[in-house]
Order: sequence, then C-alpha cells, then structure tokens
Amino acid sequence: MMALEGIISLFLIISVGVYASKKNIITKEINKGLTDLLLNITLPFLIISSFNLKFSDEIKTNIIICTLYSGITLVVAIIISKLLLKPLKKEDKYIIQFSNVFSNCGFMGFPIIEGLYGKEGLVYASIFNVLFTIFMWTYGVGLFTGGINKKNVKKVFANPSIVAVFIGIIIMVFGIEIPSIIMKPIEMVGGITSALSMIIVGVILSNVNFKEYMKDISLYYGVFLKLLVVPIIVYLIMAALPGPTKVMKIIVLLHAMPTAAMLPIFAESFNKDKEYASVLLFMSTLFCVVTFPVVLLIVGQ
Repeated sequence: MMALEGIISLFLIISVGVYASKKNIITKEINKGLTDLLLNITLPFLIISSFNLKFSDEIKTNIIICTLYSGITLVVAIIISKLLLKPLKKEDKYIIQFSNVFSNCGFMGFPIIEGLYGKEGLVYASIFNVLFTIFMWTYGVGLFTGGINKKNVKKVFANPSIVAVFIGIIIMVFGIEIPSIIMKPIEMVGGITSALSMIIVGVILSNVNFKEYMKDISLYYGVFLKLLVVPIIVYLIMAALPGPTKVMKIIVLLHAMPTAAMLPIFAESFNKDKEYASVLLFMSTLFCVVTFPVVLLIVGQ
C-alpha cells in the first residue's frame, strides 16, 4: 500500500509538469533554469540536511555495516548491469546503465522504508543515500561525460552536490549542531527537490512521442533488469553475508525502487537523449507497482 501511494504521488506531481508545459507556463528555457536550480541549490541543500542526524549508540554498528554494504551493492549493481547490457546494441546504453545502478531511493524510497521499518529504517536509508550520492556524482556523471578522467575530476568534485556531501560528512562525524535559524531554511529549500525534479520530468515528458518509444525493446529490457534482476541478485549476495537482517533488507528494497529522477535531469543537463531517459523513468515507475511487491515478498518484511 505504501509503495502504491508513493508511485501515485510521483505520477500526480509529474502531471503538474505536463500541465504547466502544455499551458506554456514552463517553457523549455524555464525548465533548463529549473534544472540548474535543482542541481546547484535545492539538491545540495537536501543532501546537507540528510546528514543532520543523531545516532544512538546501539545502532552505530549497524550504520557502519550499512555504509559498507551500500557501497558493495552499488559496485555489484554496476558490474551486473554492465555484463547484462553487453548484448544490447544501442548507442544510449549508458542511460540504461545509469538507470540500473541508481534508484529513486529518496523521494519514493524514504517514505516507504519509514512506513515499513520506522525511524530507524530511515536512518539506514539515509546512510545508503550518502553512498548513492557519492557514486551518482562520480560514476553517474562519468557515464554522461565519457568517464571520470583528469580533465573532469576537478569539475566533478567541485560540483555543489559533492561539496554538500563533504560538508554533511563533517557535520555528521564531528557532531556539529547547526543552529535552527540556519538549518531550517536549508531543510525548507532542500525539501522542494523531490517535487521540483518530478515537475521537470513532467515538462520533458510532455514533449515526448510515446508511440515512437513504446516499440523500443531496450526500454523493456532495461526496466526488467532495473526492477527485478539487479535487486534479486543484490538480495542473494546480502543473504550470503553476515550482518543485521533489517539493514540488509532495506538496502535490497532501495535497489528495487524505480529509476532515479535525476536520470532525465542529467540527460537534460549534459545534452543527451532526455526523451529516452524520461520514458525509461516513466516506465520503471509504472511497472514498479507490480515488481516492488514481488521483491518485498522475496525479501520478507
């Protein structure tokens, strides 16, 4: 039920973007500006606020394990996806690769995990999100820019979101208490990121010829890998490793979420095939209504 509500919420906010585009309230130029606003301001603020957590002594060990296993599973997702995408002859294969590795673990994942496992589950989801963010702004960006090389390493690590991760780590490690007069605005601005990202996606989708893409088999193959194959393989690996069951289940379920909303936003930002990326996001979110309950049944609550 929680998963279904999250998916419906996504579609409703996407529809706002579609409506705004059709009514010419948000033009392509405005949408580009909104994308820059999200990448350079609201998303970094969201990242900083996600590190503003207080950890009790009894879950510190679990946090360390969650950090380690989150990193391992992201690497596993990268390897699995690369191997399974080898037979696919498509120029935009890197878009599916991004989709398979990076899920909608924030906007959709956080409320679902909190509903299933409470506030403690949300702590572990936040830890996963830290590793997710680091991977996305290094490996993920590299997929769109042709790889992380000496020329773009400085650009990647000077990215506002990566800077925000480092700031957040400092806040978390040293237990720095940010005054509410500063943290409150950061949380408020960061809080619009999820809705803003869905509106941007809606604007992009409003200009997509769906009939053209519905015949593209690579989309269905990509969705199948993203929603079932990768999460199940991650689950099998988690089942073979020692550690707290709750943490391991949460990591698997976060991998089973639809494609990250940042996929079409990155495609827009780096002048890649944003229409294909948007349709892939749309389809993964749609089919997640069926696949997520299956993964949840396999993992067990």
